Amino acid sequence: MKHLTLKRIALFGIGLLSIATISLTQKPPTSAFDALEKGFQTPPDSVKPSVYWYWLSDNISKEGVTRDLEAMAEIGIGRAFIGNIGLDKNETPYGTVKLFSDEWWDVTKQAIKTGSRVGVDIGLFNSPGWSQSGGPWIKPTQTMRYLTTSEVRVKGPMRYAQKLPTVVADFQDVSLLAFPAPENDADDLMSYQPTVTAAGVTDAANLVDGKPETEATFPDNSSLTIDISLAKPITARSLVLMPAKKRFRADCQLQVSEGGAYRTIKTVELNRSNPELNVGFMPYGPVAVSLPATKGDKFRLVLTGMSKKGGLADIQLSAAPRLDRYVEKQLAKMFQTPLPLWNEYQWQTQSEPDSRAFTIDPAKVINLSKSLSADGTLTWQVPAGNWVVVRFSMVPTGVINAPATPEGRGPEVDKMSRAAVDAHFNDFIGAILNRIPNADRTALKWVVADSYETGSQNWTDGMAADFKKRYGYDPTPWLPVLTGRIVGSATQSDRFLWDVRRLVADRVAYQYVGGLREVSNRNGLKLWLENYGHWGFPGEFLQYGGQSDEVGGEFWNEGELGSIECRAASSAAHIYGKTKVAAESFTSAGLGYQRYPALLKKRGDWSFTEGINNTLLHVFITQPYADKVPGVNAGFGTEFNRNNTWFGQSKAFVDYLRRCMFMLQQGKPVNDVVYFIGEDAPKMTGIRNPELPQGYSYDYINAEVLNTRTAVRDGRLVLPDGMSYRLLVLPQLETMRPELLRKIRDLVAQGAAVLGPAPKRSPSLQNYPAADAEVRKLATELWGKVDGKTLKSAKFGKGMVLMGMDMQTALNQLSVLPDVKLAPQPTATPTVLYAHRTTPDGDLYFLTNQTDQPISLSPAFRISGKQPECWDPVTGAIRSLPAFTATGGSTTVPLKLEPFQSCFVVFRNLISQPSAVAGTGNFPAPTVLTQVNGPWTVTFDAGKRGPAKPVAFATLTDWSKHANDSIRHYAGTALYHSTFTAEKPTKGERVYLNLGAVSVMARVKLNGTDVGTAWTAPWQVDITPALKTGPNTLDIEVVNTWVNRLIGDSKLPVSERKTWSNVNIYKPDSKLVTSGLMGPVTVQAVNFSGSKTVEATRPTGSGSTKN
Repeated sequence: MKHLTLKRIALFGIGLLSIATISLTQKPPTSAFDALEKGFQTPPDSVKPSVYWYWLSDNISKEGVTRDLEAMAEIGIGRAFIGNIGLDKNETPYGTVKLFSDEWWDVTKQAIKTGSRVGVDIGLFNSPGWSQSGGPWIKPTQTMRYLTTSEVRVKGPMRYAQKLPTVVADFQDVSLLAFPAPENDADDLMSYQPTVTAAGVTDAANLVDGKPETEATFPDNSSLTIDISLAKPITARSLVLMPAKKRFRADCQLQVSEGGAYRTIKTVELNRSNPELNVGFMPYGPVAVSLPATKGDKFRLVLTGMSKKGGLADIQLSAAPRLDRYVEKQLAKMFQTPLPLWNEYQWQTQSEPDSRAFTIDPAKVINLSKSLSADGTLTWQVPAGNWVVVRFSMVPTGVINAPATPEGRGPEVDKMSRAAVDAHFNDFIGAILNRIPNADRTALKWVVADSYETGSQNWTDGMAADFKKRYGYDPTPWLPVLTGRIVGSATQSDRFLWDVRRLVADRVAYQYVGGLREVSNRNGLKLWLENYGHWGFPGEFLQYGGQSDEVGGEFWNEGELGSIECRAASSAAHIYGKTKVAAESFTSAGLGYQRYPALLKKRGDWSFTEGINNTLLHVFITQPYADKVPGVNAGFGTEFNRNNTWFGQSKAFVDYLRRCMFMLQQGKPVNDVVYFIGEDAPKMTGIRNPELPQGYSYDYINAEVLNTRTAVRDGRLVLPDGMSYRLLVLPQLETMRPELLRKIRDLVAQGAAVLGPAPKRSPSLQNYPAADAEVRKLATELWGKVDGKTLKSAKFGKGMVLMGMDMQTALNQLSVLPDVKLAPQPTATPTVLYAHRTTPDGDLYFLTNQTDQPISLSPAFRISGKQPECWDPVTGAIRSLPAFTATGGSTTVPLKLEPFQSCFVVFRNLISQPSAVAGTGNFPAPTVLTQVNGPWTVTFDAGKRGPAKPVAFATLTDWSKHANDSIRHYAGTALYHSTFTAEKPTKGERVYLNLGAVSVMARVKLNGTDVGTAWTAPWQVDITPALKTGPNTLDIEVVNTWVNRLIGDSKLPVSERKTWSNVNIYKPDSKLVTSGLMGPVTVQAVNFSGSKTVEATRPTGSGSTKN
């Protein structure tokens, strides 16, 4: 035991935020901030994080779900979303409780009833699996469908009476159309007697045999040259590449021989690297591009950047034009990887064919649907000429819900049919509601839809009628565009497909999301939904999320995934009037049991600055087996479950999340800029162009909200729910529909400011070409002579139009100061991030240090006349910040942040003078009162292979380096015991126990009083209330991760192991991880006589779940 010396050792450079509460200058008698203060220190039950609660591969039990929910309630989790998940049997052994079995029903009832008892609300994924909405109850007429075609050529005049071919057995007829064959429509490369050579390709003749069922396999080279020679010249107007049925990607150049040299005609990317149905219902759909009419008899296809083991089925060079990328434009092939960028579904304008003879006249398309008999026989008196008859049929995409157990798998429900969505709800959620009495399911409150991962569809029942109602024209004559032919013109054909994609997005939002929300609400439930999709998302993310009751994003703990998803969710919530913005948080892959709260904080804080204020933890996997630890796991997710070693102490981490959530749900976010995402669909994110300078924040906005929810007040765009923006930024697009441009014109006239280019035309075929003329007229009226070069801004009505400048210049011109002015930071990885909320009574800023180093900073906040305060979400402590400077409409406040530390800077009370306030500084230097050197007595749990008796630690050391094997491989909690002597703190002084280095968490008791848990920097707790003059008894419960025990057990025979996990990556030679209390443990004092404080309170609940 080391006694307290009279001489105190000054310790500089430590920025302490863990102080207590507050009493400040000119505080109003009553304020909403009084309630805020109380709610911050002890967040209400309405503010708790949620969890994804996976019931994995039939491994569930009544006892397990009961204990799960009790453990959730004890640490402060408020919602559990049940997902019935079925993983690969080779990776996850299946249990015995099959989906829909009597035992499964009993477990489900038990879970929902227990949720009612312990105060944890329950949500149900709307179908088995996490994506998306389907099951064995979905009928072929209720599933996702698309249009496919079969065709015949007929020469008239004649009477035609034959049975038409079909593509698949399971289909619904939609339309039967005939049209005069365009010139060269039947052009076939085989008629030019092609020969082909390609080094290393033994079956190269298959490339030009006109048979897509034959293939040529390419060598495993990164490049390949294919030469095609023709017996007679062709005037080529299109190139169609038919992929082999294997994953393949390459960059292609089509060249023609002219005068002995080859000239590149077209460059095209061939990407069929992902043939899964959830990225398109044509896994190996053709890649089609138009060509400028090019005559030649020798052509060359140069492939570079080739993936291995690829090939092509056919190369179709034709004298007939084709619509560029018609497969992609009809949603038959979607973006191949999880993160489509803003411009992914935008294509360059195609040149028109050199003659209208190559196109279909929509006025000459004949609808023969009534001439088709039930058995598929067409009876038709064919007019003179060559005709093409195309049968359009609706067929299922084949996508099923996943990952689900066999009993729960089935077709995905039609995302464009509210009737089908209703039926789906009734067959799964409805069955649960009917099975469980109302009194036993009071906790059941949510229906859940995870991120969209089920691909596209482009047709549904009643689609043609809805199309005509929406756009004012009949889509039927334009359907031949789906075959790649050009109807009317390339421009008109592209616009028709734009209308199809936009209508699909609209229907997915309103029929699927809106329908699921409506049927949920009718049954007393609310819809929780992630408003984006990583695989084949056909919607528009803002509109899609806007139809849900609550919207959620997602972020992974490592890497950058989340950079699109979180802002997508927060923007949708902000513009559609939703207060809470959730996020599937800390999703991960691999590194089983290595993560713990301190490693999660950085990304969690980052999400708060993206607008998230309602954390959902990923993932709590139910633990059905009492005798198996760590238990059931997956190769993904952070192990937020009661079998994890640190779960019992994680209440401190949950309390932190709750305080942040509570604060960030107050008032409204302050975002000066709103970026318009354009009208194109699909759309999963927006674009910030020009980029926003540091110190400002933003939202994305869509056409629907601009058209229906925006007004102008005091020069700001305002929404009915209180959001407002100073500047609307338009993307670098030439297209906009006239009704939207008309609305923007009116907003600017009323005082709004707009930055961006003038649109030139409508993207839609609706009211073509009159709509284009109206767009040009409106653009001329609004932009006038502003061209971004000779004139960059001009007044229009009460507002302003700006163009051709960076964002800072635009904001300066509008006199918009930075919301928070920080020292210059790296653009890609800023060291400090922020979020700002404003209320009628004051403002709060959340700041986070995103580095592993302590930093000092002096941010200038766009606030004047109010006293700054520091609110610490780790401890609930609040105190004034006496040193600050208030000038020029801003307040500069010196701050210090420890590694990965965060704080709220709150402005609520008026100050008596607007200049610098004298004081000892905002962060008085702590002084070391004593170092607790021990000796330490450490008690391990013998039941977890720890030493049977307490162990004396002369010095604090890393368990993984201890000579005792049972300590080196220990996993769990160990109790450190020691004593020290102290003096009574002086007036205005707070005393802290700083633990130094800890791995991974530590709960501290002083003289038998729980004084808090240290889980993040600065790794200390306030011991002032429990400190006694004289001897003090110190007990520290330190917990590590499972890793070292799993490594230790891997060295033992299976029969001697005490651990089991279905996913265990650890081997005898795996590296042990740092564990335990390494110190140094010091008692430190900070004198806050210059800062007014009141002692903080801690949330109720001990968080004593045992592990």
